[in-house]
Amino acid sequence: MPLFYIDLHDGTNFIRDTQGFDLPDIAAAQARLVQVMRRVAQLLDAVSDRQDYLAIVRDQNGKVVMRATLTLDLEEVDAV
Repeated sequence: MPLFYIDLHDGTNFIRDTQGFDLPDIAAAQARLVQVMRRVAQLLDAVSDRQDYLAIVRDQNGKVVMRATLTLDLEEVDAV
């Protein structure tokens, strides 16, 4: 089974996946990527006005095969 790695960058910190996931194909890697980004979204807080996350999926040869971005941009709007 192919090995896929999902690296995460939050604009300041880079977390490199060194263990990877045994997944049958790129579709399974995409599903795992969505799960990872869903967990990141659950951890977002209202402290910052803007939070950006980038996830990169690499195959077992180190080639980038997919990426995803997640952005939370908070803006207060004056009520009329």
